[in-house]
Amino acid sequence: MTRNHNDLDYLCINTIRMLAIDGIQKANSGHPGMPMGTADMAYVLWTQFLKHNPANPSWPDRDRFVLSAGHGSMLLYSLLHLTGYDLPLDELKNFRQWGSRTPGHPEHGLAPGVEVTTGPLGQGFATGVGMAIAERFLAAHFNRPGHTIVDHFTYAIVSDGDLMEGVSHEAASLAGHLRLGKLIYLYDDNDISIEGSTDLTFTEDVGARFQAYGWHVQYVDGYDLRAIADAIRAAQAETTRPSLIIARTHIGFGSPHKQDTAEVHGAPLGEEEVRLTKQNLGWPEEPPFFIPDQALVHFRQAVKRGHDWEADWQKRFEAYAAAYPDLAAEWQMIMNGELPPGWDADLPVFKPEDGPIATRVASGKTLNALAPRLPTLIGGSADLAPSNNTYLKGLGDFAADTPHGRNLHFGVREHVMGAILNGLALHGGVIPYGGTFLVFSDYMRPAIRLAAMMELPVVYVFTHDSIGIGEDGPTHQPIEQLASLRAVPGLTVIRPADANETVEAWRVALTRRQGPVALALTRQSLPTLDRTKLAPADALARGAYILAEAESDQPEIIIIASGSEVHVALGARELLARRGVAARVVNMPSWELFERQPQDYRDAVLPPAITARLAVEAGVAQGWHRYVGPAGDVVSIERFGASAPYKVLWEKFGFTAENVAARALALLE
Repeated sequence: MTRNHNDLDYLCINTIRMLAIDGIQKANSGHPGMPMGTADMAYVLWTQFLKHNPANPSWPDRDRFVLSAGHGSMLLYSLLHLTGYDLPLDELKNFRQWGSRTPGHPEHGLAPGVEVTTGPLGQGFATGVGMAIAERFLAAHFNRPGHTIVDHFTYAIVSDGDLMEGVSHEAASLAGHLRLGKLIYLYDDNDISIEGSTDLTFTEDVGARFQAYGWHVQYVDGYDLRAIADAIRAAQAETTRPSLIIARTHIGFGSPHKQDTAEVHGAPLGEEEVRLTKQNLGWPEEPPFFIPDQALVHFRQAVKRGHDWEADWQKRFEAYAAAYPDLAAEWQMIMNGELPPGWDADLPVFKPEDGPIATRVASGKTLNALAPRLPTLIGGSADLAPSNNTYLKGLGDFAADTPHGRNLHFGVREHVMGAILNGLALHGGVIPYGGTFLVFSDYMRPAIRLAAMMELPVVYVFTHDSIGIGEDGPTHQPIEQLASLRAVPGLTVIRPADANETVEAWRVALTRRQGPVALALTRQSLPTLDRTKLAPADALARGAYILAEAESDQPEIIIIASGSEVHVALGARELLARRGVAARVVNMPSWELFERQPQDYRDAVLPPAITARLAVEAGVAQGWHRYVGPAGDVVSIERFGASAPYKVLWEKFGFTAENVAARALALLE
C-alpha cells in the first residue's frame, strides 16, 4: 500500500494508474504493469520536484524527464495530460492507434513533453547521460557569477531491462567517471521481465555495481511517498555523483490476480481484471478514463508553477542579457539552432600541388577551422581521436573538473557514444559529433536509427572507410557498412572524394537540421582533384554531379563512383579515351542528397537513354543497381577483405583503372 500519503495523494496516484489501465484496455494492446507499479514515484517526482512548464514544453531551463522504460508509455501520457500539456484525453483514448500522438512507445516530436524516443531498452538511460553532459557544458560556458541561466536536472525512470542492456553499463560507467551530479535515475526494481522473474537471468547486486561506477545509491520503498521525496532531495544535494534511487515496486500494483507476474508486463489486464482492480483500489468501474475533479485541480497546479518558474528565469535572463549582451545573443542563437554569421569564413582550401591528403585528415583540419567560430561545437571519439582526427586543438577536454572543455572522451564505448550524441542534440544548444572507424558503426546502429527517427542534427565521423585500411585485415575493413547505413531512413551518408569535398561535406552536415549525417572518410591519402579542370567541389551538396564529361557530345558509358574510387574512375576514363570510348564520370558522394534533387537534374546527370553504366565502390553492390539499371554493372566486393598493404588490396580486388576500364568495355561489347 501507498504509505505516508493523504487522501488526495492516493486519489491522484490511482488516477494515473486508471488512465493507463483504461487506455491499454481500450487499445487491447500495451504494457499496464509498469505504469501501475511506478505511479507513486512518478507522482512524487512530477508534483514535487520536476521543474517544467506545460504551456512551454521547450523552455530551455526545464528539467529533462526520460521514460527509459518506454513500454510504460501510458504512464508518461497520463502525466502529460493531467499536468496540462497539450495532450487531450481523446489522445489517451486513441492509444496505439493510427494517427494518434500516443504511440506504443514514446516518440519525440509527437506529444509535447516527450523529450526522447524510447523503446529499445537502455537507450533512454544512455541518452539522459548526454542531456546531463549538455547541461554541465552549457552551464560552464554561459553562467557567470550572480547570473545563472543554466541550472536543471535530468531525471529518468529506468527498468530491470534497461539495466540489463549493455549500453546502460557503458553509460553508467562514463557518467560516474564524469561525476554528473545533476543526473538522477529512479530504478523501478520489480523483479519481473517478459519471460518471468528476473532471477532467471539477473541476480547481480545492482546497487553495488553502481557504487563501483561512482554513483550515489539509495534504496527506498516504491510506495513510501516521504521516503521517495527524501531520496530525491538527497540526490539533488549530491553534486559530485550521479544518483540511482532503487525503488522496490510491484509490477501491476493493485491487480488482484496479476500483480507481481509476467502476465501483466506486456498485455492488457482484461475486462474482468480491470473491474476487479478498480474494486480493489476503491475506484468506480464506470466510466472509463474517469478523472476526479479534485485530482485534476491538483495536477494542473503544474501550469501555474511552470509559468512562475519560467517567468523567474526570464527575469534572470534579462538581467544576464544586460550584463553580458554578447553571451545572451549567443545563447538565443544556439538555442534556436542557428549558426553564427561567418561560421564558415575560415574553412580550408586544398590545392593539388600540396600533395595527397587523407579525407580523415582534411576533416580534422576542417573541424579545427570551424571550432573557434562555433563555440558550442562539441564532440570526440571512441578512443580513436588520433586516427579519426576529431580532436579540437587547444580547446580542452570535457571532464569532471573542466566542464568547459569541448573534447569528449567516450572511451571504447561506441554504442553509448551514439546515444550520448542523441542526448546532446535533444538537449539543444550544442552541435554534437562523434567519431570511430566505419566498421564499428555497427556498434552504434541502435542509436543511429533513433537519431534518424528523431531527425536529430548529429554528425558521425566514420573513418577508415574501406579495404584501404590495409593490414588490419577483414575484421576492421568495412564491406557492408555503407549499404547498411544507406538503408536507414533519414540518415544522410556522404563519402567525399578528396579534401575539398570533405570541407563541403562538413558544410552540408552543419547546415542540415532535419536528421543525422554520416561522413565516410579515408585512412589512405588521396590526390586533391584539380577543380580548374573538373567540376567544383561544392557540387557535392547535390549528392551526385558530372565530375568529368566525356570528350564527345554523347557519352557511351557513365562510370559512377564515390570516395577514393572516384580517382580510379577518372583513371579508367583516360584509358577508355585512348581506346576511343567516350566515358562520363559521375561522382556520387551521397545517394540521399542526390535523391532530394529535382528529377530533371537527376536525369541530366544520369540520362535515362544512356543504359551503359558502371558503378565503382569498395563495398557490397547492394543498392547500386538503382543507379546502374538492368543493363549496368558494379565493381564491388562481395566477400570480406584481407590483410595486406592497401595498394595490394586495390589490385587484388580489382579497384584499378585497368580493371574498371576492362569492365566498362565488357559492358559496351
